Amino acid sequence: MKARDLMTALAIALGAAGAADAASPKAAVHAWRVAHEREILADFSTLLSKPNVATTLADVDANAVYISGLLEKRGFATQLLRADPGTPASVFAELKVPGATRTVVFYAHYDGQPISQKGWISTPFEPSMRTALPEAKPVDWKAAATLDPDWRLFARSAGDDKGSIQALISAFDALKAAGIAPSVNIKLLYEGEEEQGSPHFAKLVAKHLETVRGDLLIMGDGPMHQSGKQEINFGNRGITGFKATVYGPLKPLHDGHYGSWAPSPTVMIAGLVMSLRDDSGHILIPGIYDEVTPVSAADKAALAALPDVETGLKQTLGLGRNIGPGRLADGYMTPTLNVRAIHGGDDGPNAANAIATEANASFDFRLDPGETPAKVRALTEAYLTKQGWFIVRATPDLATRLAHPKIVKVEWDEGSSIATESPMDGPAAKAVAASISRTVGYPVLKLPFSGASSGMAEIVNQLKAPMVGVSIANYDDNQHAQNENLRLGNLWDGIEVYAGLLADLNW
Repeated sequence: MKARDLMTALAIALGAAGAADAASPKAAVHAWRVAHEREILADFSTLLSKPNVATTLADVDANAVYISGLLEKRGFATQLLRADPGTPASVFAELKVPGATRTVVFYAHYDGQPISQKGWISTPFEPSMRTALPEAKPVDWKAAATLDPDWRLFARSAGDDKGSIQALISAFDALKAAGIAPSVNIKLLYEGEEEQGSPHFAKLVAKHLETVRGDLLIMGDGPMHQSGKQEINFGNRGITGFKATVYGPLKPLHDGHYGSWAPSPTVMIAGLVMSLRDDSGHILIPGIYDEVTPVSAADKAALAALPDVETGLKQTLGLGRNIGPGRLADGYMTPTLNVRAIHGGDDGPNAANAIATEANASFDFRLDPGETPAKVRALTEAYLTKQGWFIVRATPDLATRLAHPKIVKVEWDEGSSIATESPMDGPAAKAVAASISRTVGYPVLKLPFSGASSGMAEIVNQLKAPMVGVSIANYDDNQHAQNENLRLGNLWDGIEVYAGLLADLNW
């Protein structure tokens, strides 16, 4: 960047920050970011190029080592924490700040979802700069005179969740370059198995509790509000899930000869699905709503204050209707049962006029405060049994098939978690809201808890510390799907937000 352009950018940044609190580092961080955008993107691209599918332990560990190295270069003391040998590592890093009286634990995860989804327009681990979908036109950001904040960097984990890691690292670099010291002691806890449901995370935290202990947990995962405004949340929903397999004949049967006589597993699985929830999203399992904590007056007020995004979302997503409550976030206040997939028979060139031998469906429950995975599992199985299903844990033998007219194999997911919600009016939560509001220049939006799930309840309950979720990813980042991306403007804004949380957080 030319010196004249840098001075202009600095002047604009200083002018824009004039109304902000004097303690906010926004102006200095903004100027540094403008001067180092290409370096940031080069570093981020390197991070995104490292394969990180959660189930591939060697790749996950390689990411952990790489991230640890980045932090060590910046003066952090690092460790790779594990629950047990052979389980994914969590990267832990610590930086003590002279005079700081509070310790903030910043959480993110560096593992990613599988990449086998159809429709990727670029290789998932070869970051590609493009315009927004659906055009997704490639752009040469290295040669461009300026970088358009609406461009997107496409790669697995760009939005979920390496973006938060890059934002904090760049924010730290910006503060250091400006000579601005953090106002809190910093601990970083970057998980390596979140996309597997965090099956070992609770044990890892318990094993290393004194190491990771802090006064506040900031969770850097998930997308921002659909309006594009900065949002914070105070918890997450829980999760549990299962796969159900039903059985028909021992071999495929000609559907002309047997279609009116032999039961079809594809029809059976369809019936099982619709017996669990209706088309409006209401879960039909008796007792499923009984233990949900009632929505408080404070939560209702926070939800009512959120801007309207639903009409625009219907247009963007091509939806002629919605299910459940009219407002999106209101639906987070009750549990959700999603049908992840249904499989039965063959289609396309392999399609045959035959009755299949088996069919299956995969489900996940998003749980609200008060619910537990164990209770939801028990209620679900009791309901299936009442409907006449005989539940097995392994493929049934001939004697079992002959003895029971309706058999379902139920396989519960290994990972599960309960929901968590911290008070919105606690001193630490207020400090986070105030810091971000100073950075962005408007009152930050508040969501009682996110619609997504994580293992955060385990660490929150063990730390006995409040949690605030601070998301930076664009809401349309395609997390968990093909063509995951992060909007450049969200990364730039995220750097400033995290810089404020590092240097402008006091309570």
